[in-house]
Amino acid sequence: MTQIDGHLLDPRQYAGPRQLSDHRQLSDSRQSTARSRSDAFAVLFDPTTFGHIERLGIGPGWRCWEVGAGGTSVITWLARRVGPTGRVLATDVDTSWQTRAARSPLEVRIHDVAADEPPGGGFDLVHARLVLADVSDRERALTSMLRALRPGGRLLIEEPDLALQTLACPDEQGPAEELANRLRHQTRTLLARRGADIAYGRGVPRLLREAGLRRVESDVYFPLSSPACVALEAATLQDLRPDLTAAGLATSEEIDQHVTNLATGTVDLSAPPLISTWGRKG
Repeated sequence: MTQIDGHLLDPRQYAGPRQLSDHRQLSDSRQSTARSRSDAFAVLFDPTTFGHIERLGIGPGWRCWEVGAGGTSVITWLARRVGPTGRVLATDVDTSWQTRAARSPLEVRIHDVAADEPPGGGFDLVHARLVLADVSDRERALTSMLRALRPGGRLLIEEPDLALQTLACPDEQGPAEELANRLRHQTRTLLARRGADIAYGRGVPRLLREAGLRRVESDVYFPLSSPACVALEAATLQDLRPDLTAAGLATSEEIDQHVTNLATGTVDLSAPPLISTWGRKG
């Protein structure tokens, strides 16, 4: 079993189709999967995110907009850094991840960055992680974030690039790794059919320069093997299982076998590379 932030996560809990008797059970299942994915993202990517924001100069009194928050780890850290004189606005189309009422300097608001007007306030930092590749109107979403920045404000965009590293297991040694790589390929195919831009991350530096941002830089973080990679993979496959099987891209038996292989702890499974890009508004 995998331990993340004190919680034991067993990949085998995601094996096999769920026998759900009503809508509430289905909703609970999806929320549980979303929490597992959020926990895994936090373990994998929070250190990278926090390091970038530190280097951008965050401090007391900063006004920050966390776009598509999806969880509490980043916004809690931001709230501590900006202190009582700062502001942290967390927005998402679904805020069911919020478990308690927000307190100053934190505010949580339902908002669709691809459809709604940007919040006012002139932000010192706008940050979005794992958001833009999946939204319906990426150009409008990026424009909204740029408009929300004050002059001199910093924008940090972090997106995966599933096409940059095509293998789930770069060290393919046997049937378990071969199955993992095949399912990763099929997952990319499904996401592309849904309209996700699986190579969006690599183009963000160009997009920020074209938008007029200055001092644009970018780097890549590639988790090669960790318990959080396994937890993320298991939760993702549980979420995508109905669509993968319906599209004929994978069978439930293949997914079950892959999850069983992961539970052995002997498969070196990677997560897609995260491309972080930042710049400053003139």
